Amino acid sequence: MKFAVLTLFPEMLDVFWSTGIIRRAVSSGLISGDSVYIRNFASDRHKTCDDRPYGGGCGMVMKPEPLARALMDTKERIPGALTVLMSPQGKPFDQKTAEKMASLESLIIVCGRYEGIDERFVSDYVDEEISIGDYVLSGGEIGAMAVIDSISRLIPGVLGGGIESAELDTFSTGLIEHAHYTRPEIFEGQKVPDVLLSGNHKEIDKWRLESSLKRTFLKRPDLLENRTFTADEKAVFKKWREELKRLVSV
Repeated sequence: MKFAVLTLFPEMLDVFWSTGIIRRAVSSGLISGDSVYIRNFASDRHKTCDDRPYGGGCGMVMKPEPLARALMDTKERIPGALTVLMSPQGKPFDQKTAEKMASLESLIIVCGRYEGIDERFVSDYVDEEISIGDYVLSGGEIGAMAVIDSISRLIPGVLGGGIESAELDTFSTGLIEHAHYTRPEIFEGQKVPDVLLSGNHKEIDKWRLESSLKRTFLKRPDLLENRTFTADEKAVFKKWREELKRLVSV
């Protein structure tokens, strides 16, 4: 999959493309990453990409011309790419959106700065606006990196452990992931659950499902609302119900 990010701070993306899972995905050809420097498409000698807002007000607004030129140049190299704008007004980015975008061949992400972007560019050139949360950042670069990382994990081969690794991640199943343990077997008096040392994979799977449901119930109960539960999940709830009945009757 091809990614391109339109930004005023390409150096932020340079580190991202060359680190960890993303670096390995780029090196293996599973994804490509391009940081497009918007100032290179400004027409004046000062490379101006922002100006004062019409109507007055604080801050500056990103000009439409450099953005449009940068986008058109990028689309010549990756035609047919979906163009998204990182924006606090955008649709919340979630796992389902990541899964949908992972099926694309290419994606262009536009990163805003200052007080915002000239609305004419947004209305004429942007296909979708997406947000990573209801809070304000200095620019779209951090959000763009989060989006690319989330999508890349869903591309077969990127995680190195097959698509199953991504399918078991938190939110991919609609639940928080189960608790994890590693060596040492005992840490500050706390022991790894015996079932994880048993080698009985059927029982381990049952434990992991119960751990996942328990953590979801305690930390994100909203994820359980309107969920269609599987037979195995219902069995866990029935077990809890019997345990609660026993405790209440004591």
